[in-house]
Amino acid sequence: MEILKIENIVKEYANGEKKLKALDGISLTIKQGEFVAIVGPSGSGKSTLLHIIGGIDKPSSGKVYIEDTDISLLKPDKMTIFRRRNIGIIYQFYNLIPTLNVEDNIILPVLLDSKKVDQKKLNQIINLLGLENRRKAMPSELSGGEQQRVSIGRALMNDPSIILADEPTGNLDSKASKEIIEIFKYYNKTFKQTLLLVTHDENIALQADRIIELRDGKIVKDEKN
Repeated sequence: MEILKIENIVKEYANGEKKLKALDGISLTIKQGEFVAIVGPSGSGKSTLLHIIGGIDKPSSGKVYIEDTDISLLKPDKMTIFRRRNIGIIYQFYNLIPTLNVEDNIILPVLLDSKKVDQKKLNQIINLLGLENRRKAMPSELSGGEQQRVSIGRALMNDPSIILADEPTGNLDSKASKEIIEIFKYYNKTFKQTLLLVTHDENIALQADRIIELRDGKIVKDEKN
């Protein structure tokens, strides 16, 4: 089953009188349960592609389907709701709410959707992330690795169709980076969680099922690992 389908995505930015192509005709599909790494040099279009898939940015042309929904057609308010319910996004710098504790940061997407929190699921996520003793801790009291685990928990809380991770280990030391990747691999294998991860770290990319390489806004390599 295809979770993600991208058709001929182009993204252009104005650069004086000229236009700069950040993405130049990207097409790809990702199936449910795949763990895909996107690699490439700085400026290759990796983060731009991830932002378009996540509905944070819109393409200049082309289509993005997530479970048969063309998100490029959704208006901002509809896109916000769709993203909250169907896409988990994890950033390099965590983006936690500083005034909320660990537990409240994780359940935030559920509360924003005016839904009842599934306590069993919350407890399962917190335990699997090794945060049992940090439930009431504030972000400022956490290490970088702990903060990133909280952001992963938040992304998982609504059972997303796909998780997008933009350099999730870029701000962490090697030990914390390894722990984060092991969490991703566990969820991918155990719960068939579809994962699309942007990284500059070759060792991390080699742990994915599939590696897509971008250069100058184009896919130059797409290989099974």
